[in-house]
Amino acid sequence: MNEEVLSLSLATVGHSDHVERELKRRRIDDSHSLTNSVEDWEEKIFRLLEERQRMLNIEQRGKDVQEGSGIHLIHLLLVAATLIKDNNVSSAADNVMELYRYVSVTGDSGQRVAAYFADGLAARLLTQKSAFYNMVMSKPTPADEFMAFTHMYRVSPFYQFAHFTANQAIIEAFEGEEENNNWALHVIDFDISHGFQWPSLMQSLSEMATASNRLVSLRITGLARSLEELIDTENRLISFSKGFQNIAFEFHGLLRGSKLVNLERRENETVAVNMVFHLSSLSDILKISETMTAIHSLNPSIVVLVEREGSQNSCGILPNYVDSLHYYAAMFDSLDDCLPLESAERLNIEKNHLGREIKDLIASEDEVKCSRFEIMETWKGRMTSHGFSGIELSSKATIQAKLLLKMGCHYHPHFEGNSGGGGGFRIYERDCGRSISLGWQDRFLITASAWRCI
Repeated sequence: MNEEVLSLSLATVGHSDHVERELKRRRIDDSHSLTNSVEDWEEKIFRLLEERQRMLNIEQRGKDVQEGSGIHLIHLLLVAATLIKDNNVSSAADNVMELYRYVSVTGDSGQRVAAYFADGLAARLLTQKSAFYNMVMSKPTPADEFMAFTHMYRVSPFYQFAHFTANQAIIEAFEGEEENNNWALHVIDFDISHGFQWPSLMQSLSEMATASNRLVSLRITGLARSLEELIDTENRLISFSKGFQNIAFEFHGLLRGSKLVNLERRENETVAVNMVFHLSSLSDILKISETMTAIHSLNPSIVVLVEREGSQNSCGILPNYVDSLHYYAAMFDSLDDCLPLESAERLNIEKNHLGREIKDLIASEDEVKCSRFEIMETWKGRMTSHGFSGIELSSKATIQAKLLLKMGCHYHPHFEGNSGGGGGFRIYERDCGRSISLGWQDRFLITASAWRCI
């Protein structure tokens, strides 16, 4: 037994009073529960966490992991979720224990994605009041989280597609107004997310300015999740902008949730609103509606919307659970086109980025903090009902997206099909050219669209 399991054993003794009080507060339906005492439940949870620790033991895992088909893993995941929904926590714990015998964070992509779903289910059983909840749901350090995002950005077309497609639409809106906008562009980014989107926009603007012998004024108002992220992003973008002598750059930072007041609109400037993965992160439909209303009041020249594509539009352990499984299975499979299974970068992406998303989605009992992935038609309905009209995206955006898939290590020529993708990735033009989706095989992953105020 390694040190972590030994520590777990000692912690069980040290926290027994806390666990007993917690379990006495649980109201478990006697018709479902197979647990006859607090001691039995403590023992079951200990064995579950011990099985999880064996799963995480990379040195031993390759030797003793039990083989199971993808269908078998999906069956176990669905049964566990159903048992938790029915408050049959004892049987659910048995089921999650069995899951841990078949999954591995270093196995094939199916075993890996199932391992993080199993962790989410285990955390759901423990609840946030448990002394061991943070053991399962331990968060990466900001540095590890940033590194995982950086790796994902570099090797996969996922975020690059979102950012390059959005930037192309913004550039075209700017070009369409260049006779009247004093070569001034103001971007309002509702989720600045390290600012990785904007260096390529600066590059494009600089090339335009060089060709016309003009000076471009670029302002970015960025909203971030924390003050630390805001400061780091501002420093990163200011440093990058210094490489362009023909761009006058300004950055204004706000914390997410701040009111969009006193946003000075300069004469004739082009205003672009950027919403990449923002609306789906809002807690409820009312906040989405309030955000759309606030954006409409700014009367921007263009609004760019990029969202994940799915049917995860409500919280709880079971609603849309199958869609979540399919979505993240596609995401993990897509990494096969980007990195080998044994890659340290891939393990980092899975543990500190995609796996983190899965665990938060499944473990959360707080409906307020639940992300919603919805289909393109749902977002289209919301945009039109709030006074926006879709803009047809240019052929440049599609060509650029297809070219992106042919660049870097995620391109395998023998897989290329009529959709212009590389490897298992595909580009799909949708809604009569008003939307472009990045897909993995036959599954839509993210969809980009552009809008103007009516």
